[in-house]
Amino acid sequence: MKAVLVLEDGTYFTGEAFGKHGETYGEVVFNTCMTGYQEITTDPSYNGQIVTMTYPLIGNYGFNDDDNESNKTHLDGFIVKELCDYSSNWRNNKSPENYFKENGIVGIQGIDTRALTQHIRSHGSMLGIISSESGNVDYLIEKLKEYKTQKRNLVMEVTAKHITKITGHKDNEICTVSNSFKTSASKFKVALLDLGVKQNIVRSLKKRNCEIYIFPADSTSLDLLAFNPDGILLSNGPGDPADLLDIITNVKNLIGKKPIMGICLGHQIIGLALGGKTYKLKFGHHGGNHPVKDLINEKCYITSQNHNYALADEFDDDIYISHINVNDKTVEGLKHKKHPIISVQFHPEAAPGPEDTAYIFDEFIKLMEGYNAEA
Repeated sequence: MKAVLVLEDGTYFTGEAFGKHGETYGEVVFNTCMTGYQEITTDPSYNGQIVTMTYPLIGNYGFNDDDNESNKTHLDGFIVKELCDYSSNWRNNKSPENYFKENGIVGIQGIDTRALTQHIRSHGSMLGIISSESGNVDYLIEKLKEYKTQKRNLVMEVTAKHITKITGHKDNEICTVSNSFKTSASKFKVALLDLGVKQNIVRSLKKRNCEIYIFPADSTSLDLLAFNPDGILLSNGPGDPADLLDIITNVKNLIGKKPIMGICLGHQIIGLALGGKTYKLKFGHHGGNHPVKDLINEKCYITSQNHNYALADEFDDDIYISHINVNDKTVEGLKHKKHPIISVQFHPEAAPGPEDTAYIFDEFIKLMEGYNAEA
């Protein structure tokens, strides 16, 4: 079946439909990972976006039950040069075509993804529509204009619905304050504010002997502090951080009261809570090959990234920038001189991408250790 991708500036590409037939809208971005497509489709940070994979062949090792980063797919559409017809891997239990159909993802293949990527790099990321129902470009542009007037709360679409305890073998146990006491087997109790958390963040904390409580994004500072956690982690997530005014206010109320760590959107929220500003990047950072320099240990790491917004380099003297992006010098990490706060724009949990920066979780553990020793 034929399909068309139409961008809001009138540029269009024709190709073949795969997955769910129909129409889908979203901001069109490109991802430079060669592998990890299953993790990408299940990353809540991609809610509201149509993802273009720059690597030309996607799906060659199929799909499995282990590599999901959440309990469902979140991206609004998928664009590839070629979707593999014959996937092969010892863990493979589902073909790419069946995966996209079963998860209701509208996809298009057979287009010039290099030309699309170059267009986005030149003109910036923009809204687009994939349709296998109509090839009328003018009609689809009008539908895009209508979609643009709609307002979505992307974070609330992906966040947890209840406070959930993650520990040992009893994952996803809904809990309340009454059963929030730390077990003797766990070293630290972490309150994780779910803005669209990836499961490898949870796994990274569990590896470090943490008992984790996942909180919905609309939880207040009082909700988080009532659990008396050893530390608070703000997760990754989708959308514009400047729209999340209530969350920013709640984080302001947490500063100085507990050790805090932020990842990606969580990093941006911390920056805004500390008085900083954010701005939208031209085409964002999406992929597993972004070089970042740690200004403290004077080392460079290759990182996994997925964000369209960045923090401006405008902070007072109590805050210093701990990491920068080697390519464009954007802010990649913050530390506070007086309070136990660290945050990074990149993804130390990877999935997909390199695990060079997993040491950031160890720094969070040290923050909690130091805070507890002083308490």
